[in-house]
Amino acid sequence: MKKFENKTVLITGAQRGIGFEIARKFAMEGANLVMTDINEEKISESARLISDEFNVKALGLSHDVSKEKSCEEVISKTIETFFRVDVLVNNAGITRDNLIIRMAEKDFDDVISINLKGPFLMSKLVFKYMSKQRYGKIVNISSVVGQAGQAGQSNYASSKAGLIGLTKSLAKEFARRNINVNAVAPGFIETRMTNNLDEKTKEEIIKQIPLERFGQPQDVANAVLFLSHDESSYITGQVIAVNGGIYI
Repeated sequence: MKKFENKTVLITGAQRGIGFEIARKFAMEGANLVMTDINEEKISESARLISDEFNVKALGLSHDVSKEKSCEEVISKTIETFFRVDVLVNNAGITRDNLIIRMAEKDFDDVISINLKGPFLMSKLVFKYMSKQRYGKIVNISSVVGQAGQAGQSNYASSKAGLIGLTKSLAKEFARRNINVNAVAPGFIETRMTNNLDEKTKEEIIKQIPLERFGQPQDVANAVLFLSHDESSYITGQVIAVNGGIYI
């Protein structure tokens, strides 16, 4: 039997990159998937690709994580389709980088709304169903930037640091209902964003990483799967760093 057979996993920001790889890993282990992202056409296509590749049920839904109504609709559709939700992965996130002196108020607000308010809303709303089941796993995707800070990313770093605080607080609130809440904090992961960097910038970054390479999306996905499985049932309120040693 596969590790997540008969389990339902809801992943936000799953259209591409790390979110898509997380979905693929769960699909390999037999999970029913609900994949969400802002663009309905693109997330539907991503869900179809995974469904066809792994012969699992994968539902792609348009979703604005910063809006409570949208979050309610996604969770209601999840329950309507699969009758339960066992794992929530709060992966959706955006960047609006700039030095603070040049950062627009809207750029700060937008990043906080998606990266921090979104996981707050989703965790709050999914608790109702996980509580009834007396079972659930919530994994928040934070960042090394939320642990160490980064010039030009005060909004992003604030959102990811806040997500660590949210993780630890909800772990204490939800534990009585047998719900584990943890976070994964990736470092530099090879995605479309890092591929757009010039070679000199890549070399400078890699010099700072003790393992001397970028991570891969599957490195993050592996950590998420571990925290979502019963093998980690005595782990809650923790932050697992997947960063090659760049921040220890």
